[in-house]
Amino acid sequence: MTYCVGLLLNEGIVLLSDTRTNAGVDNISTYRKMYTFVEPGERAIAIMTAGSLSVTQTAIARMDEAIANPDARSIMSAGTMLEVAEVVGETLSDVTKQVRSRMGESAQSARASMIVAGQRRNGAARMFLIYPEGNFIEATEDTPYLQIGEHKYGKPILDRVVRPDTRIHDAKKAVLLSMDSTLRSNLSVGMPLDLCVIGIDTQQITEQRRIEPEDEVFQAMSHAWSQALRDAFQGIEI
Repeated sequence: MTYCVGLLLNEGIVLLSDTRTNAGVDNISTYRKMYTFVEPGERAIAIMTAGSLSVTQTAIARMDEAIANPDARSIMSAGTMLEVAEVVGETLSDVTKQVRSRMGESAQSARASMIVAGQRRNGAARMFLIYPEGNFIEATEDTPYLQIGEHKYGKPILDRVVRPDTRIHDAKKAVLLSMDSTLRSNLSVGMPLDLCVIGIDTQQITEQRRIEPEDEVFQAMSHAWSQALRDAFQGIEI
């Protein structure tokens, strides 16, 4: 399984994904689940994936092929972010159907979802959750975040602290603490983590880094959050 989370804010887009893939308790692997596509000054797009690895890797490979073909409709030739979401949805739907057709009774395991976020020049920053069937929903001011994978453990902090006017610094803290809660509660989600920030009206990836298990800043944040929760619990009277 996996956990990916994206925030759509006034200052930019903040995205975080884990890298663990499980095929059983004795078969745990690390695979990248965040992909970025940038044409400087024109568009910056990020895609995060969750679900069947065969589906997601094939879908990403097909989108890469379309980008390399100047005559093909691709996420890098799409005129708007809505069209980008449509291209991703169509690709994911087609791949899902093809993989399922080969799997027989195991076809239901061929499910995947994606978060697509970015901004094109002269357009608004937008973020979409793409379902296996190719349909999608969009982040809004009322709900400025989207999650895929094991989302339930990391949702409470997002509900409490994330708003469209949340600053980027606080947003990065929120997604990292959301991930920390998930890591503690579900062994199918694991480090290292991939963090990406797209600044509003930059058409650039303004920050991108991998956070390894031994990262001292993340470890200190995790410890401080645990201590703060314990202190808050002890301080509440009933």
